[in-house]
Amino acid sequence: MLKQMLREQPDEPVGLLLATIRRRLRQVVQAKAQGHRLSTQQFWALVGIREAAPLSLGELAQLLRIDQPAASRVVASLTRRRLVRMAEDPRDRRRLVLETTTEGTELANRIRPVARDLRAALVAGFSPAEVAALRGALRRIIDNLDRLEARGARRPARPATVREEHA
Repeated sequence: MLKQMLREQPDEPVGLLLATIRRRLRQVVQAKAQGHRLSTQQFWALVGIREAAPLSLGELAQLLRIDQPAASRVVASLTRRRLVRMAEDPRDRRRLVLETTTEGTELANRIRPVARDLRAALVAGFSPAEVAALRGALRRIIDNLDRLEARGARRPARPATVREEHA
């Protein structure tokens, strides 16, 4: 009954819904990835490298929407497991790109159907127009948060007044 009531709350905070989606997605991916001894980030990084190779570390970070240091840590862990390696870009020898090793390719090929199923499950029952609208709305939320963060970074912190401290 409580679950039904929560589903029907028209004014439920969007941030709470997004946090719930993130948590549930992480739980589902962890359950699927653990059998392959992969963390959630390693799972998506290996899938991304296999699907988009050759790509640089920075391009992987952009693809996964994580910062470059986080991407570097994930790639280092995959490299230690000999699933991924850095190689010379065949189009530009000054640039290094990520690619899967033979073992990494085999594992990526086993988990890509899992990733495909997860992606499909997220939008099951949505029309193509609804999926497009959802993507647009989510990107707007990301942009809104980026603007909020940038605005906060420009303002010097002001000390709270006594009245604000007790609000």
